Amino acid sequence: MKIRNFRLNDYAQVLHIWRATNLDQEGASLDSIAKQISWDSELILVAEEDEKVIGVIMGSIDGNRAYFYRLSVLPEFQRRGIGHQLVSELENRFRAKGVTEVVIMVNQNSRQALSFYRSLGYQVEQLVTLSKSIG
Repeated sequence: MKIRNFRLNDYAQVLHIWRATNLDQEGASLDSIAKQISWDSELILVAEEDEKVIGVIMGSIDGNRAYFYRLSVLPEFQRRGIGHQLVSELENRFRAKGVTEVVIMVNQNSRQALSFYRSLGYQVEQLVTLSKSIG
């Protein structure tokens, strides 16, 4: 298994992963990913095994704070440390760019996700997230 930068021709495989893990409803279109790649091509990563994309993570930086989202691994490849490796590699890239804090958002009802991120050293903070659809 290797971790590499996302390429636009990975999109169909990544979309398959998001659908298999119920993340496709969040709407990351090929156009939106292409825009993000133009800002920083090193912050969208895929895990690949035998030339098949099996995991993905997307990151962004705002000053010294970074965010990652849409971490997803094909169900048949979960519990093998792939998600951990994707997060670790992205954190290394953040660190190299001067980031000092990483923030993620997780559904508070997802015990599996909360447990996973706690195992990586992330702590739950009591914040309120507000959103508004403008589209």
